[in-house]
Amino acid sequence: MSPNTIGALMMMVSMGTFVMNDTLIKLTNGAVPLFQLIFLRGLLATCLIYMIARSFGALRLKVSNRDKALIALRGLFEVATAYLFISALFNMPLGNLNAIMQVVPLTVTLGSALFYREAVGWRRMLAIVIGLCGVMMIVRPGVEGFNIWSLYALASVVGVTIRDLITRRLSREVSGMTVTLGTTFSVMAAAGLASLTQDWAPVSNSSWMSICAAALFVSVGYFTSIQAMRIGEVSFIAPFRYTGLVMAMLIGFFIFNEVPRPFTLLGAAIVMATGMFTFYRERKLARRA
Repeated sequence: MSPNTIGALMMMVSMGTFVMNDTLIKLTNGAVPLFQLIFLRGLLATCLIYMIARSFGALRLKVSNRDKALIALRGLFEVATAYLFISALFNMPLGNLNAIMQVVPLTVTLGSALFYREAVGWRRMLAIVIGLCGVMMIVRPGVEGFNIWSLYALASVVGVTIRDLITRRLSREVSGMTVTLGTTFSVMAAAGLASLTQDWAPVSNSSWMSICAAALFVSVGYFTSIQAMRIGEVSFIAPFRYTGLVMAMLIGFFIFNEVPRPFTLLGAAIVMATGMFTFYRERKLARRA
């Protein structure tokens, strides 16, 4: 498979695991204080990534000072994004939050063109915009739902965009596991310090199960999203973020008994069509080369 194809598959896996993480976190229904929840999830995820990396010999902590600075900066934006996103997740409809987050493919693609001079053809840009229109048809966010938590979601869009653009600057010598470990550790440490400012609550067995499962999914999501942004072209890979919304719709149907409306199904078809078109363009350009 070409680097673009591998990157697209990584992105789809990442979106699926992040959707599972979001679902499990939302299922705790605020029973665990925010910073305590993020800390516990981060602690489990950090231990899991560390054990896997050591087992496969993929943990290489000797990196250049430049890469250390980039990993630290990336971790800082990951911390801010986690706080903003989870705060919004507990306080606004999941559909509206997903709609706002689907701006990320466009912002990342534009950022790669502006800062990294990566070529973005008009066909790919048009596919991204059409995919975004399909997303809006699925969630149909209303103006009345736009509030302070919507601003939190927009701020998390900025955080995700900068985080992904920083990931592109990391050297090839830095392993994905090392970056993932740095990410989970940063989130865990920041949430642990912040949790000292609030009272901890007892965690029920059901909440523990959700947190443990969320830690597993978010670990896979972190790793695959990091790898996706380091492989291939951003303009090709970014549209496949839209698949996460399709997965969220399926989870809503099977777990929460949310029956998709006709507009939802049409929007999902548009989203999948843009992904197929992007794949088609990639194969066509590869044959020409």
